[in-house]
Amino acid sequence: MRTNRLAAATAIVAALTITASACSSGSSGGSSSAPKTLTYWASNQGTSLDNDKQVLEPELRKFEKQTGIKVKLEVIPWSDLLNRILAATASGQGPDVLNIGNTWSASLQATGALLPFDDATFDKIGGKDRFLPSTIASAGAAGQAPAAVPLYSLAYGLYYNKKMFSEAGIAAPPTTWDELVADGKKLTKDGHFGLAIEGGNLSENIHNVFVLGKQHGAPFFDASGKPDFASDGAVAAVKQYADFIAKDKITAPGNAEYAANQSVTDFASGKAAMLMWQAAASSLKSHGMKAEDYGVAPIPFQTADASGDTAVNSIVAGINLAVFKNTKNLSGSLDFVKFMTSDAEQKILNSTYGSLPSVKSVQDDPAFASPDLKALSSVLSKSAAPMPQVADESQFETLVGTAVKELLADAASGKPITDATVKDRLTKAQQQMPAS
Repeated sequence: MRTNRLAAATAIVAALTITASACSSGSSGGSSSAPKTLTYWASNQGTSLDNDKQVLEPELRKFEKQTGIKVKLEVIPWSDLLNRILAATASGQGPDVLNIGNTWSASLQATGALLPFDDATFDKIGGKDRFLPSTIASAGAAGQAPAAVPLYSLAYGLYYNKKMFSEAGIAAPPTTWDELVADGKKLTKDGHFGLAIEGGNLSENIHNVFVLGKQHGAPFFDASGKPDFASDGAVAAVKQYADFIAKDKITAPGNAEYAANQSVTDFASGKAAMLMWQAAASSLKSHGMKAEDYGVAPIPFQTADASGDTAVNSIVAGINLAVFKNTKNLSGSLDFVKFMTSDAEQKILNSTYGSLPSVKSVQDDPAFASPDLKALSSVLSKSAAPMPQVADESQFETLVGTAVKELLADAASGKPITDATVKDRLTKAQQQMPAS
């Protein structure tokens, strides 16, 4: 699934020091063996790597038929993708085109290895205005040409088990966190829990605490881009998340170790009544859960009258498509980007994967009219915010995500989670950030 995006990123500090010239020095770089060949690194979007190949290869053959360009496909699991990309940016030996988690855009942009999508480059793929503004905002640092273009869009929603809610006498999904905790306590009984989380998954941790941070007035970076991980708002956000296990006890202690979509399995099997996830329909179906068995609502706010940044309840999630700057087939690479972001392919690929199209012209297609996708689409357009578009974003995800993982493990073992313990972990995480 698309959420397993940060298994390891220990090499990123070194990679981010690579200059643009080192990444575009004219070495063999793009791995095309001929102008009529491209290499494409795709991320794992389906139920398996083989499933992705089954989905993508027919589309790549369409592209070859249209252009005469053969695409060599490699599907890379999320646990390996970031480190593979970092190694490629450092060595200059990368693919021509690649998928990246959109939260990595600014960090990878800082390496200088990716082709900037300025206005002229956007014109070659159909124009910048085709894409949803929120998705472009997650394609690189503000004031710079985006480092990639949106491919698959996602947003978080609150999935809830309709039968379990009904049996507990809960008429509607919660709209505030107080309501969620109260509902969760009603639902936590007989070995079942109110809410499933994935505490061993660094990206799930950081995505959720970033949203909570926005709601508490803590963006984790100040206006100049300097880290501010241990502010009062950040502490409140992380503690609120850890308290699902520590204080509220609506999440099973074992969830502190979950990492590989195990929370989705718990929700699908009825072990948990609620789940915060990105476009889970295809995964739930693969686990035997029927669409009519669950509903999807927006992630709660702190208060019913939330506004401004406090009315953020999702990251702008998704996958971007990037081109290595030193590709030997720039024209073909841009043709491929244009093909993958065309109306026809956006409909085919996103409807297959259960994600949302990134281009405006496909938003109202019946393929995306299911209740869950309409709910997620509304969140994406109205109340989602991009993760910090700063060069150190990937380190932030790793360090704070790890701090949250450790706090959840402490909560699961019965150790007290206080403002002081949270602040101490976040302070240590900030101290490990590279100097500006």
